[in-house]
Amino acid sequence: MNAARLFLFLFPVALALGPGMAQARQEPLAVEQTVRAFLQQATAGLPGRVQIEVDPFDPYNQLPSCRRLEAFVPENVRLWGRVAVGVRCTEPTAWTAYLTARVAVFGAYYQSARPLRAGQILSPDDLRREEGELTALPEDVVLDASRVVGARLRGSMAAGQPLRQSQLVLPDVVSPGMEVAVRVAGPGFVVENRGKALNRAAPGETVRVRLEGGRVVSGQAQADGSVLINP
Repeated sequence: MNAARLFLFLFPVALALGPGMAQARQEPLAVEQTVRAFLQQATAGLPGRVQIEVDPFDPYNQLPSCRRLEAFVPENVRLWGRVAVGVRCTEPTAWTAYLTARVAVFGAYYQSARPLRAGQILSPDDLRREEGELTALPEDVVLDASRVVGARLRGSMAAGQPLRQSQLVLPDVVSPGMEVAVRVAGPGFVVENRGKALNRAAPGETVRVRLEGGRVVSGQAQADGSVLINP
């Protein structure tokens, strides 16, 4: 049998066997939908309106088709801006791939309503509420005006600048000798006690407290003047 006749004989056989013998390739849309659903659930508690964009998965991938896909991110990764999301196949063949996505969050933030000088104590008239993409702003941009009114500005600011927590010195909420509520909070429980503060502290700063029994503990000062201890 010459080469031409052999080709004519084998070509239809190859067409018939090809679909059955070839390994099914992973469908990109299923991977993209898995990532999108994961991010939608994981970002449900973020402030403002969340917009998610998932980059296309390689349509020419050589991964075998998967019946069960799971999305994940490494521990302590913040779902904010550009993020890498892993997708693992658990059935029938194990494999792992990564996609890039963008989590954009839109909401209200505060900026300087007018030029502000260094050392100035902020009043409500110094702040202006704006709407915009929070993920495009500094991570510590002020979202709640009530938490910064009365704070002292570290440096001068021009009008229209996003206000950042790092630019502010918050007023003390705890002073030495002040009686404070002390809370120890953990999964499913809260224990409360009372004591006297041994140092000054602004919200978020460490404060030492002598409890009624004489024991000295350290915790984080809260905006309401209480002290929180994480076990």
